[in-house]
Amino acid sequence: MDAIELSIFASRIEAVCDEMGAVLQRTAFSPNIRDRLDFSCAVFDAAGELSAQAAHIPVHLGSMAYAMRGIVSGVHWQSGDQVIVNDPFLGGTHLPDVTVIAPLFIGEQLLGFVANRAHHADIGAETPGSMPISRSLDEEGLVIPPTHLVRAGKLVEAELARILGSTRNPDEGRGDFAAQLSANRTGLLRLHELIGDLGADLWSEALAELNDYAERLALEALSKVPEGEYRFADVMDDDGLGNIDLPVCVRVRVAHGQVDVDFSGTSTQTPGNINCPVSVAAAGVYYAFRCLMPAQTPACAGSFRPIRVFAPQGCLLNATRAAGNVETSTRVVDVVLGALAQALPEAIPAASHGSMNNLAMGARVGTRQWDYYETIGGGMGAGRTGGGLSGVQTHMTNTLNTPIEVIESRFPLRVSRYALRTDSGGVGQRCGGDGLIREFEFLAPTHVTLLTERRRQQPWGLAGGRPGAVGVNLLNGKPLAGKASLTAQVGERLTVMTPGGGGWGAVVD
Repeated sequence: MDAIELSIFASRIEAVCDEMGAVLQRTAFSPNIRDRLDFSCAVFDAAGELSAQAAHIPVHLGSMAYAMRGIVSGVHWQSGDQVIVNDPFLGGTHLPDVTVIAPLFIGEQLLGFVANRAHHADIGAETPGSMPISRSLDEEGLVIPPTHLVRAGKLVEAELARILGSTRNPDEGRGDFAAQLSANRTGLLRLHELIGDLGADLWSEALAELNDYAERLALEALSKVPEGEYRFADVMDDDGLGNIDLPVCVRVRVAHGQVDVDFSGTSTQTPGNINCPVSVAAAGVYYAFRCLMPAQTPACAGSFRPIRVFAPQGCLLNATRAAGNVETSTRVVDVVLGALAQALPEAIPAASHGSMNNLAMGARVGTRQWDYYETIGGGMGAGRTGGGLSGVQTHMTNTLNTPIEVIESRFPLRVSRYALRTDSGGVGQRCGGDGLIREFEFLAPTHVTLLTERRRQQPWGLAGGRPGAVGVNLLNGKPLAGKASLTAQVGERLTVMTPGGGGWGAVVD
């Protein structure tokens, strides 16, 4: 293919991912998928290497890019299959993120896969929202190894019934799984049309060319990073079980067109659920370096070829069958950007709010069980050319908020306040963005779980800029821990005040 043909090819397979996402959003039942857009869609080649993705959620997509090869190699595929998996230690993120994978066959030839990952607010944990403060993976809900949900085009009803039987709201879950299956069918249909135009041989050749092009762009971008070794360290506030200031350390070595990212020195895995598999750590690394690449870099495996990731087995970022959560991925981005700021001080921004500010709630009202989950935005870190945005999702999240109208019409909740948290961004020549204030009044007894970070350690500034304010969680005006589990009564109010972003540049009086 010449350059124009390759560009058109890249756009067409990215459009397939976009259309998959549109189908998933419009057919899903739960607000978490339909309104917050907590899902991601991608296309992979026959070996499980990333070929294209939509602009969805980095922690989903990066971890799939890292681990899909291992998943698909362990399954016997035939046309019409769809396989479901959520095991974090087989390439997942955390249990609520459920991935559905479908093979792309042309005749008898396997040419690739489509996949989507969506966050289910209920995957069978003991606590509503399936985000407990847990000590073991099993406490977080149903663990699903790679399992056929569809075989040769026929739904495996027994498997679906088994999964839904572990949830509190099986009707909503059935609708969301049907949406995921439909999104994959749409992706396969569009890819069949594309390959019908190109032919199978040219399809495979075009994917190879696309990866080579992406690698060239990646190498060009990385060549602008001065060769050397750069170190940075930060901490996780706590694990919810009394262990505090858990270090996350990185060494970034740049030499001869290769980048080695080593997390040696990071805390060993901890009893609380802030551990993550190495696929999630890799997602944070890939995201940070992808931000250095030009916008036209194809979102495929070739762009990550020059990057190698190492985390010691048994550490916080390469845990062994431990309770976990994607919250730690935000700190991975912080430390990698902190290291790169030493090499590229003019290009790297200060730390953003550094937490997904996870909030999970639910209860039984009469015969109905409801579950609610969202991540709440905060302040973006400032950079040399501009201040940080306020009240936004940053880095590893890329979701929307749940509209107040949806919350109040579907759940026994009232949103009594939703506003920017004035002056929470770090001061500097360029100021960090402000966090958010989100306050809920409970209209029925409700179980609440908070999994939040940057409640003890401020998001750092750069080049003399001041740090952003730490976040604050309150129940009826009284402080709560960053990670808390409680039952709120009718009339009580929960207030989540998210951190601001760090400032950039010293202010001269």
